[in-house]
Amino acid sequence: MTDAAGVSATVTAYFTVHDAAGAIDFYTRAFGAEEIYRIPNEDGSLGHAEIRIGNTILMLSDESLPHDAVSPKTLGGSSVAFVFDTPDLDATWAQAIAAGAVEVRAIEDQPYGRGGWIRDPFGIRWSIMTGNPDFDPASMSPATT
Repeated sequence: MTDAAGVSATVTAYFTVHDAAGAIDFYTRAFGAEEIYRIPNEDGSLGHAEIRIGNTILMLSDESLPHDAVSPKTLGGSSVAFVFDTPDLDATWAQAIAAGAVEVRAIEDQPYGRGGWIRDPFGIRWSIMTGNPDFDPASMSPATT
């Protein structure tokens, strides 16, 4: 994929939480995240941080209302979720729950794979799953007549 100028493009998720340092610690314990770096603000909050989970880099920051960076805690929920596709669903699930996540939807088999949903202590929803490599999206489309 290229952008309008014909340059190869990348999209990286950037999210805001009410305790970015605590979130980095949680993601390290729950998902084996590796902290890349953090940039603190003068007040000690995190203006920007980056972590790596597997091959994915995620960017995050503490809430900053003057910068329109609002956390799920302030919003009363989150409109985004992350999908963690892992070959060891059961171990990843258990590790996330042990680190403080709560189950939202139990693990079950679906045409697209096996998985369930958790919510982390910062209000972010995660689908933890092992995808079905043979999944055909048409198998879930409503029947047409």
